[in-house]
Amino acid sequence: MYLDEQIQSLIDEAPQYGVPEVVMAKAVTPTLKSFASQLQHSRYYVLHDQNRSWLVTTLSNRKNPQEEKQVIYAFSTRKDAVTSQGPDHGDLQIVSIPVIHLLFQLFAVESIDSLIFQEVAGHQDKQKEIQRAKLQNMIQQQLRRLTSKTPNPIPPNLA
Repeated sequence: MYLDEQIQSLIDEAPQYGVPEVVMAKAVTPTLKSFASQLQHSRYYVLHDQNRSWLVTTLSNRKNPQEEKQVIYAFSTRKDAVTSQGPDHGDLQIVSIPVIHLLFQLFAVESIDSLIFQEVAGHQDKQKEIQRAKLQNMIQQQLRRLTSKTPNPIPPNLA
């Protein structure tokens, strides 16, 4: 599924997320597409636990171990997703998810700080991190632009 198809799918699903279609089409999806265009793949593989929840990894700052962030790893290949957990990955499931949907979930799930995309198969050093705060700020800027362009429904000479 290419980006435009993924975006249309998300716009069509907007009402079930409680988001007006116009907001999704004019503010959310352009931002998601901008971030997705920085990535190399249209789908990524993500690990889920037995409850179908994303496998969340807590990363600590080496210099300041009290600083932590919650991340989700997204892999360019199924094989990399499997090998990331070693030989005993128990009840983990590997799910292929369109990149636009991954980014939307990052925006929507407050407990996740970042998505880390492994861009090159077999190379864990070739990663791109997308931070939730950056994504959220960009969407909020788009929303402000959208609301500033909306004409005022009250005529100025109404008194």
